[in-house]
Amino acid sequence: MSDDGHQNNGHEHVPSRQRRRFPGISSRAYEHPADRSALVALRKLSGFDTVFKALSGLLPERSLRLLFLSDSVRVSDQQFAYLNDMLRDACYILDLEKVPPMYVTQDPQPNAMCIGLDEPIIVVTTGLVDLLDEEEMRAVVGHEVGHALSGHSVYRTILLFLTSLALRVAWIPLGNLAIMAIVTALREWFRKSELSADRAGLLVGQDLRASMRGLMKLAGGHHLHEMNVDAFLKQAEEYEAGGDLRDSVLKILNVLPRTHPFTTVRAAELKKWSESRDYQRIMDGHYPRRSEDKDTSVSDSFRESAASYASNVKGSKDPLMKLVNDIAGGAGDLGGRVRRGFGGFSGSAPRDGERPRDTPNDTPRDDEGS
Repeated sequence: MSDDGHQNNGHEHVPSRQRRRFPGISSRAYEHPADRSALVALRKLSGFDTVFKALSGLLPERSLRLLFLSDSVRVSDQQFAYLNDMLRDACYILDLEKVPPMYVTQDPQPNAMCIGLDEPIIVVTTGLVDLLDEEEMRAVVGHEVGHALSGHSVYRTILLFLTSLALRVAWIPLGNLAIMAIVTALREWFRKSELSADRAGLLVGQDLRASMRGLMKLAGGHHLHEMNVDAFLKQAEEYEAGGDLRDSVLKILNVLPRTHPFTTVRAAELKKWSESRDYQRIMDGHYPRRSEDKDTSVSDSFRESAASYASNVKGSKDPLMKLVNDIAGGAGDLGGRVRRGFGGFSGSAPRDGERPRDTPNDTPRDDEGS
């Protein structure tokens, strides 16, 4: 890395520092439990295996590579050299033997992706390059290398193709329904896989503040001086806990068309993981190795994911998750809880300034009045 103060393409290089390396690390070390569970569910979806095998043989991967080669800038020692250094460094830290090709493509929308069936390709947009500083970009490059190590590029490529195909066959009712079922399942998995890749980005950058800054910039643009990490994370708490069951349903509907989780949620999830014992064990050199992957039981992984989900539901402040937890706990007056959760079925909402009537079973929320 260059000395402090050296300028390159408008990006100030920071002093070189030692980062921990993770020889032979398995993607299981950083995979979010929801990522594993969603992928298991995806693979069990009726018709997915057939579509997957068919598209794996039909997708024009060679033309995809030629497209980026002809209409984007390939990162190298001669072009975007500082990105090339980051890419090689990320592959070294996560012990990815083959460095994937990386391209910068002209697009004002900040974005990055890892695609490809036989071999992954990393693509970042000029909007993202212009937006992030060096340490923030390092986390993003690590994020994409994490996708490559986890084998996510295959499913991402199929998602991109099916999204395009769904638009073309929208006039075929049954055909569109079948494709959209798979697209919806793929999107659900990919949103969860982003949480895993965020963790990989932190393992590469090893700078939580830079990871947080990058996510904040994705939400609020260049105006970092107008933002605050604690206030940003507070938004995630308010998003999870706020509203009633109607808001919980709206949250689900809002996220369905998206390929990425909401930015505040990603920031909160990453911060929580950075403070966990699992993260500290990885940093201390105790983590699953790729050499052990073949001995890993799928059922054990699924049980771990289910346990994580149960824990999340139990601790969640979301109204719908609270209701699920109440059902699991055999809570009484379930009908009353549902009616209150949806604001009552009478159709009469409280007048401005009027407080809804409390019932004996109501318990004030910790965040009430905030």
